[in-house]
Amino acid sequence: MAEEEVAAMVGELRGSFRAGRTRAAEWRAAQLRGIVRMISLAKAACTFALKGLKNWMKPDKVPAGITTFPSTAQIVSEPLGVVLVISAWNYPFLLSIDPVIGAIAAGNAVVLKPSEIAPATSALFAKLLPEYVDSSCIKVVEGGVPETTALLEQKWDKIFYTGSGNVGRIVMAAAAKHLTPVALELGGKCPAIVDSNADLHVAMKRLAVGKWGCNNGQACIAPDYVITTKSFAPELVDSLKRVLKRFYGEDPLQSEDLSRIVNSNHFRRLTNLIEDKKISQKIVYGGQTDEKKLKIAPTVLLDVPLDTTLMAEEIFGPLLPIVTVDKIEDSIEFINSRTKPLAAYLFTKDKKLQEEFVSNVPAGGMLVNDVALHLANPHLPFGGVGDSGIGSYHGKFSFDCFTHKKAVLIRGFGGEATARYPPYTIEKQKILRGLINGSFFALILALLGFPREKR
Repeated sequence: MAEEEVAAMVGELRGSFRAGRTRAAEWRAAQLRGIVRMISLAKAACTFALKGLKNWMKPDKVPAGITTFPSTAQIVSEPLGVVLVISAWNYPFLLSIDPVIGAIAAGNAVVLKPSEIAPATSALFAKLLPEYVDSSCIKVVEGGVPETTALLEQKWDKIFYTGSGNVGRIVMAAAAKHLTPVALELGGKCPAIVDSNADLHVAMKRLAVGKWGCNNGQACIAPDYVITTKSFAPELVDSLKRVLKRFYGEDPLQSEDLSRIVNSNHFRRLTNLIEDKKISQKIVYGGQTDEKKLKIAPTVLLDVPLDTTLMAEEIFGPLLPIVTVDKIEDSIEFINSRTKPLAAYLFTKDKKLQEEFVSNVPAGGMLVNDVALHLANPHLPFGGVGDSGIGSYHGKFSFDCFTHKKAVLIRGFGGEATARYPPYTIEKQKILRGLINGSFFALILALLGFPREKR
C-alpha cells in the first residue's frame, strides 16, 4: 500500500469518526458481537467488554470540592479518534484482536496492521474482519516494512505496538513527529527466582509449561532466566530434567507438544547463541536442533557468563540459563541491576521473601508460585515498565488505553462570590485564601457576598 493510499484510508476513517459513527454504544456493541461470531480464542475478552461496556462509558462522578461550590464534577470517557494497532507474530491472532477489541469498545476507528511474519493469520484478518465489522471504521492493512513505514508517516490519535524494543523505538520516534501517544507492549528478560523451600516438582512443572509450553519460549512473558542458590542449583537442574523428559520425551525434537521456531532467521539467531564456546560448555540439558523442521529442544544452561549475548538480550526461544547466587535474597539485587522486565516470577514458601519481592522488584507484572497465569485475570492490567513497555491493557484497561479521560465541571449561575473578582482587597484575599485551603467558614462568607461591594 503506497503512502497516498494510506493517507486516503486514514482520511476516510477520520471522516467516519467525525460523523460520529463509532461513538454510540450500539455501534460498539455491534462490532464486538461481530468479532465474537468470528473468533473463539479471544471470545472471553469480547464478552467481558460487552458486559462492562455501558458502565465503562458512563461518566464517573467525582467530588466537586468546596472551592467551586455549588457545582458537579465528572470524568467523561472520550474516544481518542483514529488509532493504529501493530501486532506481533508469536501469538498473531490474540495479539491482534485483543487491542482491537479495546479500541472498538472505546469508540475509535481502527487500523490493524498484522505481522507479516505470520502471513496466514494476516491474510485471515484481511479477509474475515471486514465481513464481521463496519469496514468504514475498522480496516486491515497487510504488508511488511514499507507498509508499516507508510502507516507510521500518518498522524494517528494513538499507536498500539506489540513487539521488540528495537522496533518499539522506531514506532516511538515516528509517533513523536506528530505528538502521538503510544502504548508499547515489549518484552525483556523475565526472571524466575526459585527458592530452596519451594515445592520443587510443582515449581518445575509450572516453570516448564510457562517457558516451553508458551510457544517454545517465543513469548514475551516466558521466563528468560532462572535465579537460585549455588547450593540448590544441582537439585533444581535434576528436577527440571525429569520434568522435561516426562513432558517432551527422550527426543524432544519429535514431540508434537513443542512449537517450532517461527522462521529460519530466528532459528539461526538462537543456534548462534548456543554455538558460542562460552555458552555451549554450559549446557546441562538439551541443545539438539533440526534446521529442516525449525525445531530446537528445551535447553538448560548453568552459570552462563553474564557478559554474553545470551544474558544481555531477550532470548525469545527455548534456551533457559540458570544464574546462581550465594543467598536467595541476592536475587532481588541481581534483577534490579538490569532493565525492568515485563514479568517477574518467584517460587517460595517464605512470606517475607515474597513481600520483599513484591515491594522491591519493579516489573510490568509479577506472579508468585506460577508462571504466565496473571494474564488470565481480566481485572489485572497487562503491560510493561521502563524498557519492557509503556501503557497497559486487558479487560477495562483496554478500554482505558484507547480513551481520553475528560474532566468536566458544571456550574449554574448562582453562588456568586464577590471575593473572586477585582479589586482584591485585604478582606477578599483572606476569604480567597480560606477557600483555597478548604475553609467552610470562608465558603459561607463568600456565598453570603462578603465583603460587601460598594455600589
